[in-house]
Amino acid sequence: MIIDLPSTTTSQVNSKLVRLREEGGAVTLGRVLTLVIVTDDGTKTEEAIDAANDASREHPCRVIVVARGARKAAPRLDAQIRVGGDAGASEVIVLRLYGELANEGASCVVPLLLPDTPVVAWWPNEAPAVPAEDPIGQLAQRRITDAAAEKNPIKALEQRRTGYTPGDTDLAWTRLTLWRAMLASAFDLPPYEKVTEAEVSGESDSPSTDLLAAWLAGCLRVPVKRARATRGEGIVDVRLERRSGVVELSRPDGKVGALTQPGQPERRVALQRRQVRDCLAEELRRLDPDEVYEAALRSLGKVVRGRTPTKAAAATRKPARAASGATSGAASAAAKAKSDGDPGAATSAPTSAPASGSVDGKVDAKPAKTAAKTAAAKTSAAKTAGPKASAAKASKSAAPKAASKAKAGS
Repeated sequence: MIIDLPSTTTSQVNSKLVRLREEGGAVTLGRVLTLVIVTDDGTKTEEAIDAANDASREHPCRVIVVARGARKAAPRLDAQIRVGGDAGASEVIVLRLYGELANEGASCVVPLLLPDTPVVAWWPNEAPAVPAEDPIGQLAQRRITDAAAEKNPIKALEQRRTGYTPGDTDLAWTRLTLWRAMLASAFDLPPYEKVTEAEVSGESDSPSTDLLAAWLAGCLRVPVKRARATRGEGIVDVRLERRSGVVELSRPDGKVGALTQPGQPERRVALQRRQVRDCLAEELRRLDPDEVYEAALRSLGKVVRGRTPTKAAAATRKPARAASGATSGAASAAAKAKSDGDPGAATSAPTSAPASGSVDGKVDAKPAKTAAKTAAAKTSAAKTAGPKASAAKASKSAAPKAASKAKAGS
């Protein structure tokens, strides 16, 4: 049943609720909390109400929807009360605020709160930078946001980190529950080895991917890289490096995941992307601060963005190392030839070696042997031209000697 109350006041809404309670029974006694939904008036308002109705079947509550309308209109409050089949297992009060009244949502909510029950605030779309400082957020014990629903999800997640207050949570974190459970269960089987490195890949604007990488970095205390996936939605793949091999959990289609690890057959698990109503129902189960979520936010700074070097890049570095070893070998052979009195080999050797050199001062034997053969060939060529050069050198040195002898004789 839906009851419209146009151009009304909160007192009239409260009186109407009392009359409905007297006619239909004391249903309010079964409410466990008050859920306040803060959103702009539009098509997404009904989506949020539907999600709250589904969640209320597990958590019977009073739902108060603050739908902010046009700010330039005249101040007006249009209310709507939904009970019975139109409200799931709750009673829904929709407050559409216009004009200057759109900024006074907290004042309109206070008279409608259930007495002696917790208050949970939920921003299904755009949320304030610091939810705990918002007037409605100050009324709530728990504050639920959704970074994935904002225009810039990654920036919104950073705001959650800087403005975190105990009692805050985000549905981007709630969507990780199944992922965290599957990754934790993967280590219940042998071998019980420590993870040395991890990589999480997903969409570039997926805040859940960033939170999962931060959670792994904080729990495992190892380098975790956040990579951009070329296919799939949300979180796509998680790789955990261990001494015995790689533990990988991938979900390329957004529905079914595959868990592979050394010594175990591949397991297919249900990893379908969770809907908002399921995440909301999970968050309503607890009213205390989520310390694990807080630790994940603090670990966001430990995540390294970018891909790991590919195997092709690693292969290109190996020939460079061999070439530097060959250069060092050639320089050593030339120096040896020079010490033996061979000027030809000395001039044919490189004047300087590359700054990189060989790794750890070691030179590969095979490149050095090749360089030595090259130096030996050049040495033999120098020896062939040696007699002519020696004769020319001797004739030049003989003239001064003869002149000095003649001078001495005179």
